Amino acid sequence: MIKISQKTKDAIWWMIISVDYNYSRISIADHELGEDALTLWLEDKHDFKNTLEECLELNIPFKQLAKVIRAEGLNSYEGTKIHPRKGFIYKTRIEINEPIRWYKEDATLTEQQWLRETVVKILLTQLVENEVADTEIKYAI
Repeated sequence: MIKISQKTKDAIWWMIISVDYNYSRISIADHELGEDALTLWLEDKHDFKNTLEECLELNIPFKQLAKVIRAEGLNSYEGTKIHPRKGFIYKTRIEINEPIRWYKEDATLTEQQWLRETVVKILLTQLVENEVADTEIKYAI
């Protein structure tokens, strides 16, 4: 779960409404990897913006980004290891690198793009699911 401010949630909701709930219309206009966060600028594919200032700016702190990378298994692969003392072989996830270092140093451009798209997908899904759950709770009372 990615934590975002209420102001950001409201802005994303306005974007969802403006694309008529067609999430495939939301695209990443640009991205930037800063000192402590990944910044994504989102826009409607049917209403391209002239500048980034017109796009919705999302700042994803590295701590949240690292959780997504680990949860999706992007910085690891399934492999086999030998137990150091007992000598038996077992299957496990083998980490390539720490999540943020993996993104900066090891990930291909395609893998970086997958991660950015995954972050947007998770945010949209999380926002809609939480809103539906909140609405169900309100009507149940």
